[in-house]
Amino acid sequence: MSGSHRAPRGGGRAAAREARRQQSRRRNQMIGAGAAVLVLLGGGGIAAVNAFGGDDSPSDSKAGSPDGAKDGDKDQLADAKVLIDGPAAKSLSPTGTWAVATTADGSSAPDKSFVCQVQRFADPAGVRTWVRTFRNAATKDSAVQYVEVSNDTAAAAKSYSTITTWLSQCNTPQVRLVASYTTEGLGERGVIAVFGQPNGSKSSKFRTVSVTTAGQATMVLEHDSTGGTPPKPDGVLATASAGLKRICAETGADCGSGSLTAKPGLLPTQEAAGFMAPIDLPVLPSIDKPWVSVPGEVRSGTLCEKIDLKKAKATKYKTQTYVVPEAQAPTEFGMDATVAKFASPSAASAFVTQIRKNVDGCAKTTSTATVKSTGTLALSTVKGEAWKATYDTGGGKVFTFRIGIVGSGDRAVYLLYPVLKNLDITDSAFTEILSRAAERSAAFK
Repeated sequence: MSGSHRAPRGGGRAAAREARRQQSRRRNQMIGAGAAVLVLLGGGGIAAVNAFGGDDSPSDSKAGSPDGAKDGDKDQLADAKVLIDGPAAKSLSPTGTWAVATTADGSSAPDKSFVCQVQRFADPAGVRTWVRTFRNAATKDSAVQYVEVSNDTAAAAKSYSTITTWLSQCNTPQVRLVASYTTEGLGERGVIAVFGQPNGSKSSKFRTVSVTTAGQATMVLEHDSTGGTPPKPDGVLATASAGLKRICAETGADCGSGSLTAKPGLLPTQEAAGFMAPIDLPVLPSIDKPWVSVPGEVRSGTLCEKIDLKKAKATKYKTQTYVVPEAQAPTEFGMDATVAKFASPSAASAFVTQIRKNVDGCAKTTSTATVKSTGTLALSTVKGEAWKATYDTGGGKVFTFRIGIVGSGDRAVYLLYPVLKNLDITDSAFTEILSRAAERSAAFK
């Protein structure tokens, strides 16, 4: 196999439905035209990443890179021997032996090789594609290495950005982004994302995905495993490095320098600045359709919170509502997220403290309310609390909500989630969402 044959293959709410259409248009624009997206880094900083893509038809990238740069080597990585073998995959897990299961070139590559993949090729005008899968008989884990060779380094950079956008805008049902990292010492650029999917009461299926580039090549490495807690990125990082070194040895491309590390850093999002992406939202067993977001209305909360952002002198605030319009769920189902910015961290902290006092003391001031604290966040720059509040309004009508408030720097984030039959999430899951919302709020300016 030469790897060069890339034959084509055939293959709610009214506002929410419209948002779904808009989301599809945004995704198509990202794939076809290119845009600037933001990556939130672990320390709260923001780095710009150019995101480009393509569709399933030929594009002008065959003609070469911008600024008159010449096309690269069309014969690069023409043989499958450059791919990872079983021994090289050993770093993925200390137990068992890894073996190559299948190797496919561009003509036989499946439509989807890794999680969240939108189309068959990230660079439809590229030179060649290789897809190799692996199995570990002892652990039942699996892995896949996906390598695309573009016409030049500029096209490879676009391919990389297309794939990272697929991951950040993933709409695979019942899959959630549980962790993500930016890598150093791995190629010219790189990210690692960990996606979780419930697989029983105490177990989840995790897909740990590395994306990186070296010269004309873009490489994806995915490790699928099962466990009770998300895996660390170390195994995928080491194996991706081994795979990339083989590519660089043949092509002479830059494989990166310095220590090989993975630092926490959120994937880009196309949502309103400061708000969570749908892939950040919780997974519910009874919901098998993707979340989407719509602009929401800023409210004062339920009977307990008594939120008044004008009185609290917030300088800016906005609400986003997350729903699943394609699911068979009551119209009340969804999650509201409000982000507010204050003149200073102390003003934001004072607001959060007051809301916490209001909710903690609500059972004493509101006779119809029962309130239980379900979790706290107490990090160096992030402090907050979550509750489950139930209101008995009489006549057999009982309403339950999950409430969360968190402060992060000069921002405060408020979450509200109505608890409906068979549509609740766990205490820990809600606290995790509250923490993610605080991280995302760093972009709220």
